[in-house]
Amino acid sequence: MPEIIEGPKLAALSCGKPVYLVVMLHGEGEKGQDMADLALGWAPGMIKADFIALEAPFRDAHGRAVWRDPARPGDSIAEAAMALDAYLDEQLARTRLPASHVALVGFGEGAELALDVGLRRPEPFAALVGFSGAYYASGLPVREFSAAPTLLVHGEADGEAPFSGMLALKEALKARGAPVWSFKRPGLGHEIDGEGADAAGAFLARHVKHQNPQRQAVDHG
Repeated sequence: MPEIIEGPKLAALSCGKPVYLVVMLHGEGEKGQDMADLALGWAPGMIKADFIALEAPFRDAHGRAVWRDPARPGDSIAEAAMALDAYLDEQLARTRLPASHVALVGFGEGAELALDVGLRRPEPFAALVGFSGAYYASGLPVREFSAAPTLLVHGEADGEAPFSGMLALKEALKARGAPVWSFKRPGLGHEIDGEGADAAGAFLARHVKHQNPQRQAVDHG
């Protein structure tokens, strides 16, 4: 099982013991700092939250960091999912935080991993956010299913993870009774823009802090 590597961290701005934890997973070929940069914009609205950006454990033929093992493509992200699950268990034990105070955020391949793990946890996390990674290669869980509040942010012009995949995943989650919302970005490709980042930050602040979670500033369509 690969080892999960901790990348950049942003400690709670309150300077006290963190009450919330946000774990972030970068996209294929990127690095933890790309996700940590997002946390800089979210932290003022979640001053009691620690943010941790993780680094993918594998390298592809071009030396890029990836969450899938290139030597075992048939396993999809199964090995990384097992490692992430173990890492999250360790974090919950270390911080003594309930699952309801923890969020998972990912982009691209990291979003697929965040959804794969987050939707299978024994206790629902406070929130899951997937940027441009709604394709769900392993299918929805049959027995184990954790209906965590989920936000899918996706560009309509995404050439790597088709927008239609996000819509299909959203409908599948709704059919399972999961609280799920989407935020579409017209004309946007496989990337995160300012409006998408802001929507995600607002979603995290509401759900992780449990403040009026029914009110959503996102596109349900």
